Parts: sequence; structure tokens; C-alpha cells
Amino acid sequence: MENVGSIAIDEPDDLVESHTNPTGAKLVKRSKVHRSFPAATFEEALELPLAIQKISPGQKVRRLTLFDHLKKSPDSGHSRQLISNANRYGLTKGSYSAEFLELTPDGNLASSLEVTARQRAAAQFRLGIEHIKPFSELYQQSLGNRLPTSRVLQDLLKDSGYATSELPECVETFIINAKFVGVLRTIAGAERIVPLEQVLESLPGEGGPATSRSGDIELPYAPFRTSIGTAVVSNGHKQDADVWSNMCFYIAPIGEDGSEARQHSDLFLHSIIEPALEELKLNVVRADNIGKPGMINAHIIEHIIRARIVIADLSFHNPNVFYELALRHACRLPTVHVIRKTDRIPFDIEQTRIIKIDDSTIYTLVPQLEVYKAEIANHVRRAINEPDASDNPITTFCPALSVQLPTL
Repeated sequence: MENVGSIAIDEPDDLVESHTNPTGAKLVKRSKVHRSFPAATFEEALELPLAIQKISPGQKVRRLTLFDHLKKSPDSGHSRQLISNANRYGLTKGSYSAEFLELTPDGNLASSLEVTARQRAAAQFRLGIEHIKPFSELYQQSLGNRLPTSRVLQDLLKDSGYATSELPECVETFIINAKFVGVLRTIAGAERIVPLEQVLESLPGEGGPATSRSGDIELPYAPFRTSIGTAVVSNGHKQDADVWSNMCFYIAPIGEDGSEARQHSDLFLHSIIEPALEELKLNVVRADNIGKPGMINAHIIEHIIRARIVIADLSFHNPNVFYELALRHACRLPTVHVIRKTDRIPFDIEQTRIIKIDDSTIYTLVPQLEVYKAEIANHVRRAINEPDASDNPITTFCPALSVQLPTL
């Protein structure tokens, strides 16, 4: 069935190529996918227009110059996808083979330092929600109501004729975009979809926006930044390759039984991470549930370098977590980062995409559980589908560094 609202554009959607997990597990070759929505969140797509604004505000810029500024290879699959997603949202013009890239009128408004907060928010809504057909449909059907569960939103799209295979990712991206542009708000203890007019009325209509310390736009509604599974273990030295390829290793501050760190880790695992990964059929394993005898440190390192995806919980600034995270970063492997909203993000990784979770009270946590689960699922899905695009401080500043991992 042809997807309703599909847009034919020059984009590599999912590049057809095979990847081999460092464990030696053979991953399924990705087939070309044509989505009825961009293959990234609106916030991620904004990276390109924000960079254009820095280099050449209001003017077109050479593609090679732009990616040199971003310190990215202009011909990598990740860079091509970045251009395609910015095009898909209507932020920029120019394909990944064009000599020049430039902002669209709305792309300029959505990323400009010179326009009012209302103008910027309106443009972001138009591009991030209204102009993407499935997102617009979800917005219109949910307007004025509490945010339905992910399954309910998927059913709404299924009834409109969208392909079943794209529904989970589409709903995840919609929820994240709605939060980012400000039309998903916590009101009376619940997440609700509100009219754009209500968002605009709360913003100043005159004067330029404030800027962050890095000089980037201080967007009006910043996004969140970001049963325990037991690994099936044989009696031999190695786990089965299929187990590794379906494993998410959860690096977390575990602590003693009954400690605040343990209660925190259990809460995040049971209420957010496991439900978020349910549809991806990933088995979540935490260090205290590694079913192997012997030196626990050796087994943790094995999980760090072999698991298909790692979720690192940076809450409490636990030194063991940061040590294990550094190993994963050095191996250039897909990683998703989460942290309590009340914790400060360390300087060394503050440029890394991190999901912030507000668990300060039950009243701030419960209403936003669906948003947090959507963010985690979206980040994990992207990391798995684009394993070579795992940016971290090591890959950014030491791109030539390589680690040869053992194979099964």
C-alpha cells in the first residue's frame, strides 16, 4: 500500500548497506525505506540551518564549507541524511550533491537570531508539525485533549492508511516535535496538545530572542536533553551472537539495595526504558543481572563492547558510569544518554545529545512518561539504524582514533 501523504524528494531515506556489529553478529541488511515523515526529529534537522545562520545569515553557503564548519564529512551517510531531513522539513534547499545549500523563508524564520519569539515559534510549528501530513493529522485529532498513549496514536494513523511498519517511529517523532515546538504542555498534571495560538500568546511579540552562552538560539520550549532483563548465557566462554545483537546494556548508578541510587535506577528501568524498547524487541540488561560467574568487571566490559546499544544513565555523576561510558565512546559504538533534569551535565559531554528526565516529583514525572519513552525509543532506533553516525566527543575531536575489537 502506498503511504498516504508521502512526499517524493531527493533523499537517501535509509541507505542500503550492511553493518557488522563488533561482536561479529551479522545484522540484517537495511532495505530502502520511504517514510511519510522525515527520518529525524525537527530539533536534529535544525542543526543544519543553525550552522548556516552562523556562517552566512540569509545567504546560501557552499556545502563543503558548511560541513567543514560542522567538522563532519560532507559525503558521509549521516551528512547526506542531515541535508535530506532539513529539506524534508522545508528548512533548507539544495540536495546532498548540490554545490550550495540555502535556507527557505520559513527555515530562516525558524532558526534566525533576529526575529521575534512568536515569529520563530510559528515557523517551527509550520515546518515541524503542520507541513508533515501524519504529524498534522495527529495534532488535529489530539488538539485540546490529553496526549493519548502511543498505541492509540498509532491506531489513528493506521485508520488513515499509513503503513503499519512506520507507525511507532512516526508517533515517537511527532511527540518529540510537539514538545519541542511548544504545543505539547503539562497542564493540570497531564500532557495536553494545545492550540498554536495559546503558545504564541505566551511569547513576546517584540524584541529579539535571548542567546545561550554558546551563542545559539535559546528556543522557547527546549526539549529534554534525552522486569530487568537477564542475559541468556551459555556455559561456555561466549554468548550467542544473536543475544548480543538484541541486547541493550543499561549503564546506571545501581547502589546498594534500598539506596536512592538503586530506587532511581529501578524506576527508570521499569517505568521508562523497558517500556520504550518493548516494540524494538530489545532485551535490557543491567550489570547486577549479568548471569555469569567470575570477575564482574570483565563481564561489564564485555557487555559494553558487545551490546548492540547502550543506554547510559548519567544521574548522580557516578564515576563507574562515566568510566564505562568512555569505553563505549572510544569504541565508537551507538549510545543513548539520559540524566535526571536536576543533575548538571559535565562539561566534557555537554554538547552530546542527552535526554533530561524530570523526576523531581511524581507530579512532574508521571504526566510526561509517554514523552520520555518516545524520546528514548526514537534515539535508540536512530542509533541502531545509523550505527556509523554515533557522534561523541572522541569521534568529533579524534576522528582518526580506532579501536580493534575482538570478534566472537
